[in-house]
Amino acid sequence: MAPKVALVDPVLGPLTDDLLTRDVRVYQRQKGHRFSSDDVVTAYLAYQARPAARRVLDLGCGLGSVLLHLAWKLPQAELSGVEAQAMSFALLQRNVERSGFAPRVQIRQGDLRDACLLSELGGHFDLITGTPPYFPPEAALEAEDEQRAFARIEHRGGVEAYISAAAPLLHAAGVLVLCGDARVGARATSAAQVQGLSIQSRCDVIARAHNPPLFSVWTLCPQQASCQVTTLTLRGPGGETTIDSDTLREFSGFERIFS
Repeated sequence: MAPKVALVDPVLGPLTDDLLTRDVRVYQRQKGHRFSSDDVVTAYLAYQARPAARRVLDLGCGLGSVLLHLAWKLPQAELSGVEAQAMSFALLQRNVERSGFAPRVQIRQGDLRDACLLSELGGHFDLITGTPPYFPPEAALEAEDEQRAFARIEHRGGVEAYISAAAPLLHAAGVLVLCGDARVGARATSAAQVQGLSIQSRCDVIARAHNPPLFSVWTLCPQQASCQVTTLTLRGPGGETTIDSDTLREFSGFERIFS
């Protein structure tokens, strides 16, 4: 069943009005890029890594799903977000404004590879997050929706670009929490080494039990660390809810299915 349309914007088209957390709603394009489990898991693991973060940056923040999730969970934090794609940024502006978090959230439209843009945000972030596109440019389809294409395809770089952008902005005790295609782990490791970062943990996320990981979330830090590997399984073999998916529901303020 298609998501229910809440309003029709003359530029963005049909928009839905969806719960991101118990208390935060976001507008999304009905047929555009929409937040998914990777955004929720990224916010969850970022919060676990730095629950007392005071300065947070979300790179390539799209319509604001990770940024606003963290603004809701971290009432003490000042947050910044950078997004280049025009339709996603328009949604981001709407979603930040309606969230009630605008006094402590600053957003900029621009490319995360633009060092001048990033320098305007200042440095020493306790927590930086990012969800790079999963697919190389050759995977692009000519007729694909523009907003979805930039969220899926590495038109502005992949994990390497995000790690390169984040490294100089991290506090000495800060972390970068990065979500990406599970198959690009070697690229993430190599890019981290180039930037003087270590991967302290990797969480492999399995969409359905017994399947290979759908995506991974890496936590990187400036200190030397040995990588701890964990897994989250979102659905059981028959598609049933798991304890892990229940944990994510609770993180977002929704009732658990398991008692």
